[in-house]
Parts: sequence; C-alpha cells; structure tokens
Amino acid sequence: MTKIPSDTQLRARVKLYGNLLGGVLRTQEGGRVLTAVESLRKGYIDLRKEDSPRKRLKLEQLIESLDAETLTHVVRAFSTYFSLANLAEESFQHHIRRAQVYRGGALWNGSFDATLREFREQGVTIAELQVLLDNAAYIPVFTAHPTESRRRTIMEHLRHIFLTAEQLDDPRIGKAQDKELIKKLEYQIQTLWKTDEVRTNKPQVRDEIKNGLFYFRESLFDAVPETYRYLEKAIRRIYGSDLTEGQHIRVPNLLHFGSWIGGDRDGNPFVTPDTTVLALRLQKREILRLYLRAVTDLTHVLTHSKNLCVISESMTESLEQDMERFTAVFGDFPQRFSKEPYRRKLYVIRHRLKHSLSALEAHLEGYDDSPYGDAYLSEQEFLADLYLIRDSLISHGDSEAAHGELQDLIRQTETFGFFLVHLDIRQESTRHTDAVSELFSQHAALPDYSSLNETERLEVLGDAISHANELKIDKSKLTEATRETFETFEVMSRMRHEISPKAFGAYVISMTHTASHVMEVIFLASLTGLAGRNGNEWFCNIRVSPLFETIIDLEHIEPVMTNLLNNTTYASLLKSSGNLQEVMLGYSDSAKDGGILASVWSLYEAQTKISSLARARGIDCRLFHGRGGTVGRGGGPTHDAILSQPEGTVRGQIKLTEQGEVLSYKYSNTETAAYELSMGITGLLKASTSLIRDQNTDRSEFLQIMDKLAMDGEAAYRGLTDNTTGFVDYFYEATPVTEIGLMNIGSRPSHRKKGDRSKSSVRAIAWVFGWGQSRHTLPAWFGIGTALENWRGNDPDRLAKLQRMYVEWPFFRALLSNTQMSLFKADMDIAARYAELAENKAMANAIYQTIRNEYNRTVSHILSITGATSLLQETPQLALSLTRRSPYLDPLNHIQVMLLKRCRDESLPQEERDKWLNPLLRSINAIAGGMRNTG
Repeated sequence: MTKIPSDTQLRARVKLYGNLLGGVLRTQEGGRVLTAVESLRKGYIDLRKEDSPRKRLKLEQLIESLDAETLTHVVRAFSTYFSLANLAEESFQHHIRRAQVYRGGALWNGSFDATLREFREQGVTIAELQVLLDNAAYIPVFTAHPTESRRRTIMEHLRHIFLTAEQLDDPRIGKAQDKELIKKLEYQIQTLWKTDEVRTNKPQVRDEIKNGLFYFRESLFDAVPETYRYLEKAIRRIYGSDLTEGQHIRVPNLLHFGSWIGGDRDGNPFVTPDTTVLALRLQKREILRLYLRAVTDLTHVLTHSKNLCVISESMTESLEQDMERFTAVFGDFPQRFSKEPYRRKLYVIRHRLKHSLSALEAHLEGYDDSPYGDAYLSEQEFLADLYLIRDSLISHGDSEAAHGELQDLIRQTETFGFFLVHLDIRQESTRHTDAVSELFSQHAALPDYSSLNETERLEVLGDAISHANELKIDKSKLTEATRETFETFEVMSRMRHEISPKAFGAYVISMTHTASHVMEVIFLASLTGLAGRNGNEWFCNIRVSPLFETIIDLEHIEPVMTNLLNNTTYASLLKSSGNLQEVMLGYSDSAKDGGILASVWSLYEAQTKISSLARARGIDCRLFHGRGGTVGRGGGPTHDAILSQPEGTVRGQIKLTEQGEVLSYKYSNTETAAYELSMGITGLLKASTSLIRDQNTDRSEFLQIMDKLAMDGEAAYRGLTDNTTGFVDYFYEATPVTEIGLMNIGSRPSHRKKGDRSKSSVRAIAWVFGWGQSRHTLPAWFGIGTALENWRGNDPDRLAKLQRMYVEWPFFRALLSNTQMSLFKADMDIAARYAELAENKAMANAIYQTIRNEYNRTVSHILSITGATSLLQETPQLALSLTRRSPYLDPLNHIQVMLLKRCRDESLPQEERDKWLNPLLRSINAIAGGMRNTG
C-alpha cells in the first residue's frame, strides 16, 4: 500500500534544491555570494530561535558592507531559493493527494470523492445531482493585473525543474538514473540562475497576452479533460450502485475560462481596439495549434481497420463527402488509409485545422484568408466531426476507444472552442457617458444628453436603442477618446464573426453608479449591430456586467439594479439573450476604501440584495467576484470562499478573477491546475444546493452582530487611513510603493493620476503590495481587533456567540481563517524597521504604534474565538510553509530597508543612489516570492 509522504520527504527535497543552488553559487560566483548568503541565512535562523542585539548588529553590518553586485546576487539567491521551495511544496502536496487516492477510502475535503460522498449521505438523489451538474458553470477569469513579478521565461524553467524532479520520485529508477536526474537538475538550476528574473523593459500588453497563453499551453489544455475524468470516476464510484440499467449521470460542459488580458482598458491607455483584435487572434492561434497536436496524436491511436469493424452509416457518408470536397488532403495518394476510416477522417480534420490556422496567420500578418477555403467555419463544425467519430466507435463496440483520448479532445473543444477564453471588455463608465453625449450631438432630433436627469436618460436611451439602425455616425467628427470607445464595439461585432460568437464574455463597466451607465453601453452596442430590434423582435449579443467597487457603490447596488431591471427596454433585451444578468463585485477597491470588514460585509449584503431582486423578476443572476491574490484583495482558498457566500446567492454559476501571481501558483503545472479546478467546482456544487433543497437557516442574530462589527471596523480603518495626520506620507515612506511603480511587472500604471500621492489615486494592487513588502499587511486585518473588542467587551456570553459564529457560519469562519494567514505573514518588528524610513519620526512612531496595537488586539481576539493557542493552528501545513520562509525573508527585508535608505538619500550623488536601485527592485521581487503573493 502506498504510504502518505511525510514532511521529512519535503524537507529532503528542499534541502536537495538548496544544496544544488549552493553548488551553483560556489562554481559560478566564486564563493563570495554563497558565503554571504550562508552567513545571513544561518544568522537570521539563530535570531529566530533567540534574539541577540549583538548578532543582529553584526548581520546588519554585513549587509551594509556588501557592494552592489554582490548584494544583487545575494538577493537573487534568496529569490531563487523561494522559487525552488515553492516547487517542492507544490510537488509534495500533489504526492500526498496521489497517495491518498492509491490507498482508497475517503479523500481530502473538497475532492470530488469527498463531496459526492457528502451529497449521498445527505440524501441527494441521482436526479438532484443531475440538476446541480446541469446548472453548473465554473468560470475563472485570468487578468493581467501587475502582481506577477516573474517573467514567463523563469516560469518555463521552473516547469522543467518540476518535471525533472517528479522523475526522482519514481520508485522504478535505479541509483545510476537517480544520479543522472540530479545532474540534470543541477544544470537546470544553473540555467535558472543565469536567466535574469527581472524584466529589462516594461511589458507591453502583447507580452501580457502571451503570459496568459502560457498556462493553457503548459497545463490547462491537459488539466481540463483530466478534471472531467476525476469527476466522472468519482460519480461512478459513489453513485454507480444506485443507477439502474441504461441509466447514467451526464457530466455536461461546466468549465469555462475568461480573460481580461487585451480587453481591460480601464486606466490602461495601451489597450486599444487593435490590441483586443490581437488578443483574440493570438488566443485562437494557440488553441488551433493545440488541436493540431492532439489530432495528430489521435491518428496513431484510432487505427481501426474496415476489415475488422463496421463504421456507422453517417461516418461512411461523411468520408465520401470529404473526398469530393477536400481533394487536396491526400493529393497524389487518394487511397491513403482507405482501409482505416478514422485515420482518414482525422487527416481531413487536420487538413482543415491547418487551413484555419493559415487563415488566422494571414490575418495576423495583415492579409485576407481567401486561399484557405477548406478552413473550419466554426468550432461547431470541428466538434461535429469529433462527435461523428465518437458515435461511430460506440456503434461497433469500441466505447473505451471513444471515451479515451478522443473524449479528452471533445472536452477540450467544448471548453475552448476556437476562442480559447471568453474575452471580457472593461471600461470606466464616464467614457461611455462622454461618448453618448458626443454621438447624440450629431443628431438634431436627439436632446442634449449631458443636461438630462437619470429618468430622462433611461427613457431617451431606450428609445434610441430601438431605432439605432436609423442613426448614422460620422466617425471623422468624433474626439479621439469617443472614436476609440466606439471602435471597441465595432471590433466586438466584427470579431464575433471572425473568431467565434462565443469570443467575448461580458462588457464590464467600472464605477457603475446609475442604471443609465449600463444602458449607455447597450446603446453604443446597438449602433454596431450587437443589440436592438429586428422588426418586433429584440436581440442582444452583448452581456453587460456592471461593476460595483467602493463601499458606497455596494450600498447603492439595490436602487441602481432595481432601476435597470425595471426598465422595459433592458428587460426585453435581457430576455432575448437568455435572461441571465451578471453583476461584478469589486473586492480590492472596497477593501482599500473602507477596510476589510466593511468590504466583506458590504459584498455579502450586496449579493443578497441583487440575488433577491433577480429572483423576484424570474431572472438568473451570476455574480462575478473580482478577487485579488491576497486576502486584502479578496483572496484566500477558492473552495472556502465560494462556500462562504450568502446562502441561496450561488445558484449553479460563479465567475471569479484569477490575478497575477495566483495564476502561476495555481496553473503552472497540470497536476496542481486539475486540483485547483476540482476544488472550485466542488465548492460551487456545494454552494448551489439551494437549487435542489430549501435553505431555511436563521442567521438573523449573526447578521446583526456583523452589522455592528463592520461599522466599528470601518470606523477604525478610516480613523487610521483617512483621518490620521501624516498617514499617507507614512505609507509612501515606510513602504516601497514608489519603487514598486518602477518595476517592469505590468503595462498598467500603478496610480490613476501621475504624481498624486493620495489614498484614492494609488491603485488597490500597489496599496496591498506596498503594505505586504513592509510586513504590515494591514489592508487584510486592520480594524478587526477593535471591532471584536468593542462588541465583545468582557462579556463571556458574547465571546461564546462569536465562537458559535466561527463554528456554524462559513462566512465568519472564512473571514477569520483568511485574517490569520495575513496576520501570520505580518511581522511588527520588521515593520518597525520600515517605519524608521519616515521623515517625521514622531508622527511615524505614533502611526506605527497604532498599527502594532491593533495587530496585537486582532491576534488576541481571533485566538480567543477560534480556541487556538497560535495563528494557523488549524492549518499546520500552511503554518509550517510560512514558518520555513521566515528566516529567509528576514535578511531580505533588512536588505530592502538599507537599500531604500540609500536610494532615497538625497545627500548622495545621483550616480551613487542609482547603483542601489537594481538590487532594490530585485528585493521586491524576492520578498513577493517568499510571501507567495504580492498585490
């Protein structure tokens, strides 16, 4: 029986990586870098065990004595170590799960196996399970938010190291092979070391598009069918005995992927209509190449002979038609594979895919696709061919072959089509208002839009949408901004025909404040044929998703959405497109605005309100969660996050952003990607049980308590961030946020307004990134301690209620669990060193003490409520992982503080200051990797 791996094996793998990296440093850097790294590593490990002011001073003197080049390589060494340690942990977790599968029995919480067993124990019938599956849509959306500080080249090298190390765990290899693999790992790590991990230039949007494609090529294309296989096997294992003869549980296409990369133009001047076209074409090229590889592989699998099986009649007819239509496939060898019908069909499929790819390449190079007439017109044609082969195989008893590699390709095609991902478009609401005002001014019969009130705007927009085909637009008279806004809709209309009707996801409107903001987008869409009326029939080929971001926006969601859904024109358009309303909720800006407690509670209440509004009107509602990587931006384990949503608000569908560094941690390797997708799907299925069962949980008392906690938490947070003199200066001086803006990690500016040092100007990503680097991590927890203390006081009964909330309420449990992770990553002693960077020492000390006191208060109350003696006691593996990193993060933080002093010291010559900038930027990269998140 396979044994569950122990932590000893993980530590051995981390040690192997460390030794190999040490060997590389010794041979490549002459020993001086390794000596410094080891002195710092061992010294800070000792300080973690027992503090010694003398030893601490000695280590700081060592840091200050290093020249810029040595310091750069010391930082790089720690950064590389973190990358390798992360790989070891990812592999270890995968092996634990695999060993559990081999042992049999119940698997981990959130696995398909455990979830279905739970359903069966709860009495969920086959019919009810089918309802859950039929209504399920799990939609991760990849974004280019600049929080992934690693280059794609580095990720590719790490993938190679991961695959080589996996071979070391094969029990069949001997000592000689083991040595060869370790030698291979050594040179792979050496290559990694000699590859610059910091980008030389700021990435262009094109680079970000390619970074997004990396994950599909390297892992997701294979992880998707693997995930479906795991689900189907679990269903057969748990529910198989309940099925009558001929009965089966069908697993529909429930996995979908979205993207903002190349479509998110809010605050990013580099995303243009041409950029969006490029993104769509590169996505299509990527998936066509993957299909070509898969079809070629199938030609070596489906080698059935006509002499040994009788193919279906429809298959025979299709082949005859192919030979008449696609004469170029076999050229001078028209009888090739005449006795092997599936290979013959697959060659036709491959020929057509090649024509599709060639036509696409022509578009990318600026030519038309006229010479490629054999190309597939749509993904449905391609799918039809695959279904034809599958059904024929089943007809002559080869079901196993039909449900092998061919079924994997069918799953991939159902998921990715010819579009790969559904590209969302995002723009800020005032751009549409300005565009509508300008377009209205071209027609004397239309009123001055800017002078209308909200009621008048809704009325005039509804009328204009129904008569959009009568309005002629003179683009030459438009301002540049309006012309670009208008051309975005033209691109959407055109690319739905060129790429796929499914090429686009939603049109997301940032800063939605009124119902007219949504209707403005519909009006602009109607001018390009995306919505409107054909005679008496409404049609709508665009889905608009209003985004509510700030605390005030979330509080106004009910009146805004009521006005929108009550609008007869909008209701007709929505009905014509499937009666599904998507609403996006912004986590990052609401948390930056009012603090984590006010944010999560406003989001909770907003979901309840919009779900109730939609249900009352017979409308399906899909909530789109704009979660970031860190807890301060809505992050945390996806499975638990979905379960923590208000009961009854998740009804089969959920959409959520996957941002920055989260992508590489979740989706760089097939094994981990399949695990992450399955955890998301099971969370969705569990949270959607209101589709099959009434939920009458009375949480009225808990809700009242949360109202008070959120109010006090927001007051405490705003008291610090909005009403404390000098706080914004403290943020800019006691964190590296300004220097983060110099890093080449994203095409989007770190501030909305250049030079504006206000809290409102800095983007939520940079806000959380800066606090995380300086080990404050305050956006994820500040205000919680005060709120808990105010409500609880010294009343033991109130403490007992909070403890009951933690045990019984998934929302509250997830909140405190995520908070613990952020508190664990904080280090108030290190934060104190950053506070010393501030110019006004007295003011900075007062602010720091306020932060430290709230930290201690929050830790104390959370431990009381959870009944733990230390943070993360209930998740020991996570605690161990973070603890393992601390002695390596400590020297990096001290190095960074010293470098910030030097780079900011205006008494030094500019040339002297500049030479420390390179290691400083690399220290930001390294700390982000060590903490396993950035913004």
